[in-house]
Amino acid sequence: MLTLTTAGESHGPVLVAILTGLPAGLVLDRAAIDADLRRRQQGYGRSPRQQLEQDEVEVLAGLRHGRTLGTPLALVVRNRDHKNWAWGMSPWPPEGEPEGKGTKAVTLPRPGHADLPGAQKFGLEDVRDALERASARQTAVSVAAGAVAKALLSEIGIAVRGEARAEAGADKTEVDEARAERDTLGGVVEVRARGVPPGLGSYATKEDRLDARLAAAFMGIQAVKGVEIGEGFELADLRGSEAHDEIVRDERGLHRTTNRAGGIEGGVSNGEEIVVRAAMKPLPTLMQPLASVDLETGEPGEALVERSDVSAVEALAVVGEAAVAWELARTAREKFGGDALGDFVAAHKSYLERIDWQPR
Repeated sequence: MLTLTTAGESHGPVLVAILTGLPAGLVLDRAAIDADLRRRQQGYGRSPRQQLEQDEVEVLAGLRHGRTLGTPLALVVRNRDHKNWAWGMSPWPPEGEPEGKGTKAVTLPRPGHADLPGAQKFGLEDVRDALERASARQTAVSVAAGAVAKALLSEIGIAVRGEARAEAGADKTEVDEARAERDTLGGVVEVRARGVPPGLGSYATKEDRLDARLAAAFMGIQAVKGVEIGEGFELADLRGSEAHDEIVRDERGLHRTTNRAGGIEGGVSNGEEIVVRAAMKPLPTLMQPLASVDLETGEPGEALVERSDVSAVEALAVVGEAAVAWELARTAREKFGGDALGDFVAAHKSYLERIDWQPR
């Protein structure tokens, strides 16, 4: 089983990811991981923090001379901005006089953020104890883990790529207008995976359905409020004769003539390109804050104002790409197994020969 555990706060010292279940012998390229981290920081409408952080991956365990050891892989991405929050985000009770950022308790929760429900759930007096982990900053280390997953998938011919839909929130003019009005934007991203063989996922239980797992992976990303596979909601307006992908046999084996299902039928990959789209709500941190209530005094007020992006749709495309890659890598590991990379690749090859299928 391939598992991922992350830890870290937005302005804490580091972000950490522990990956277990990787086969031994997988070659990792530090430059490729760092390139994905840079992609996550780019995009029109990002905040000045993206210039400050300059994310890079560090490996603490599980890798020797660029090859995985078959043991847990520990990744770290440092928060360079932590130096400005050292007192406010100190893991231990800080000494000396308060200095820097984060020294005052946050008591005015932001509508649309995890601030208020997080404070209520955990009984917090300072909302910062919730918002630091709920922040999308923690997706940086998830992108690093996704880059590792993409390296594993590439060994069996699977490629994953995400992009923002330009017609839905990524237009520069709209971003400029929103920034001038001290507002924020959402948008839609699309992730496509090529080379995925039939048979990943299962209809046996709802937890094993590949479409359910991909939807959960996307919905686990900050600000995502909707997910569709393939044509998704458009299929609801079609008749069955129009909605489903007919089956033919050609030189690649059994295939579909169209791909309205987005590469998944009955919770199982069907050999066509996997297509997933996600809708991102406008970011909840506004320079012109919405109404809130002070949790300390009970008086009405304006929500917390903190540095924020105007739009992060292009960043979501990279984060979504990593999430899809990770989930596909998980299902591939479940199906093909293997303690060593060669075992994993050989099992994949043998399976393709059995089902008589070739990728496009």
